[in-house]
Amino acid sequence: MCSVEWSNKSGSSTMDGVNGVDRQSDRPIGYGAFGIVWSVTDPRDGKKVALKKMPNVFQSLVSSKRVYREIEMLCFLKHENVMSALDILQPPHIDYFQELYVITELMQSDLHRIIVSSQPLTPDHVKIFLYQTLRGLKYLHSARILHRDIKPGNLLVNSNCLLKICDFGLARLEEPNRSRNMTLEVVTQYYRAPELLMGAKHYTAAIDIWSVGCIFAELLGRRILFQARNPIQQLDLIIDLLGTPSNEDMRHACNGARQHIKKSPYKPPALAALYILSSQVTHEAVHLLCQMLMFNPDKRIDSSTALRHPYLEEGRMRYHSCMCRCCHSVGGQRKFCSTLEPDATIPFDDSFERDLMSVQQVKERLHKTILDKCTSSGRVPLCINPQSAAFKSFTSSTVASASECQSPVRWSD
Repeated sequence: MCSVEWSNKSGSSTMDGVNGVDRQSDRPIGYGAFGIVWSVTDPRDGKKVALKKMPNVFQSLVSSKRVYREIEMLCFLKHENVMSALDILQPPHIDYFQELYVITELMQSDLHRIIVSSQPLTPDHVKIFLYQTLRGLKYLHSARILHRDIKPGNLLVNSNCLLKICDFGLARLEEPNRSRNMTLEVVTQYYRAPELLMGAKHYTAAIDIWSVGCIFAELLGRRILFQARNPIQQLDLIIDLLGTPSNEDMRHACNGARQHIKKSPYKPPALAALYILSSQVTHEAVHLLCQMLMFNPDKRIDSSTALRHPYLEEGRMRYHSCMCRCCHSVGGQRKFCSTLEPDATIPFDDSFERDLMSVQQVKERLHKTILDKCTSSGRVPLCINPQSAAFKSFTSSTVASASECQSPVRWSD
């Protein structure tokens, strides 16, 4: 058995496949509501990788089942535009098992950092980022997975513009039974679909498409499209742009939310405002954006249809001409794969969590699952090295505040 080292030497190894990753000591690179991510060196090959720490896993049944689900998803997912687990660190004895460590590919940045930076974003940048996001989302939705927290910070990118969807801490399978209630405490507020804001008891993959539409507009305008202080104001900003929804478009909303809208003055659509997001906005861009930002989720475009939109044709060609792994060049000629936007070969199976009724059950099952994966991987298992220079700061790291994910409105019926 070997252990993950945190080397402070300037000559530490770097990951060959990542452009622009400096020879730096291991350091934190990202925070979220359910974990903290560090850039570390894998001692088995000297490559730089991302190590996600999930602390305090077993505080409640809901949180522990979510972490278990995220681990299973990261091991299941196999797609160029979706982050997956490269390895999981070997856990300690079950009596000391309180946190998890997952190794993934190291990415250089994310769309949030790029959007707020001074780096120019051309129409080609927007198209290739949007294409890859929808390509990854199509794969997830074909596996029946709802991400439920699509936002710029969860779209990781490299300097060659390769993009991967990450962070499955809020992800779950779609719910085919419309009579079963689903939690509304999902999606960062600025990217939350109107059906969530209006208290829908059931929702679909359309919530992810809404989030991508908001990000599309943000890429074009370099600012958040709907930036409100609270969920009710968030809904009002959406109506300012899309206009007052019809009764049909509010069919999924709770009665209290419908009454709130009906008591408010009627507002006509103001979609022409989308043309002033940027001087680079075209008719094709607005046409696709409007289909992604449909108030009614039943009318909202899906990822497969969006990928066939003419606006994304250039993004598709650029991606598959030089960036993807599914196509290849032979004798100077590009041989394109027959399936450019593949679906998952099988749906994700969440049956492993259905009989889990206590935190202790989850702990025992997850501990065994990780040990089995470590044994079957064929690689030397890794564990945390408490003698490492950065061990103390890493193990004491806490997750970021989730204040941006405000609780949903408690509409009265």
